Amino acid sequence: MPKKKLVVLSGAGISAESGIPTFRDAGGLWEGHDVMEVASPQGWKKNPALVLDFYNQRRKAAKQAQPNDAHKIVKRLEDYFDVTVITQNVDDLHEKAGSSHVIHLHGSLFQMRSSLDENLVYDIEGDIHLGDKCPKGSQLRPHIVWFGEAVPLITTAAEISIDSDVFIVVGTSLQVYPAAGLIEYLHRDTLKFLVDLNPPSVDYIKNLTIIADKASEGMRKVMEKLMEIFPN
Repeated sequence: MPKKKLVVLSGAGISAESGIPTFRDAGGLWEGHDVMEVASPQGWKKNPALVLDFYNQRRKAAKQAQPNDAHKIVKRLEDYFDVTVITQNVDDLHEKAGSSHVIHLHGSLFQMRSSLDENLVYDIEGDIHLGDKCPKGSQLRPHIVWFGEAVPLITTAAEISIDSDVFIVVGTSLQVYPAAGLIEYLHRDTLKFLVDLNPPSVDYIKNLTIIADKASEGMRKVMEKLMEIFPN
């Protein structure tokens, strides 16, 4: 019998427990910067050196970070379900925890792309410097979806979400679109969980269990509930 399909939509709250700060927790500042300075096409055009340095530092921090219990529980769910992780995070903590299928909606700190052709994407381990160019001769930039840019993988994410039997939202309060809209694609009878310390009012979503807790503790509770619902 095939495993039931389970989708995890994760956000900054799941990485916060691994020491990766979230800009929305600091009045719109991200590591002391106005997010539009470092996460928008306008900021890139104004000061590319600042943007490159910012993401070079974020990449170094992400390399040092380790997955927490929430990431590990998401991985453990693969023992019982066909799991796809759709993450808004640009770190690689889900991969470090061993998750097999991770979609990065907002890009990855560990990739860079041409500023001329967004289809030219390359893996990266070190820093990106001014003057580092793609084969077409354009400056390489972080492969991050900035404010005001399209989210190329949202259609793929929606198609995967529609077919899910279980949908878990963890570490995000369904405020960041278009990712937040994925839950609206789900079937009425899809089993849904929302793990967030400050959950929003989502009375319109049917068959939803809200767990107002931090990611690691909330995911432990979700795991327990799933084992009750789907005993082996």
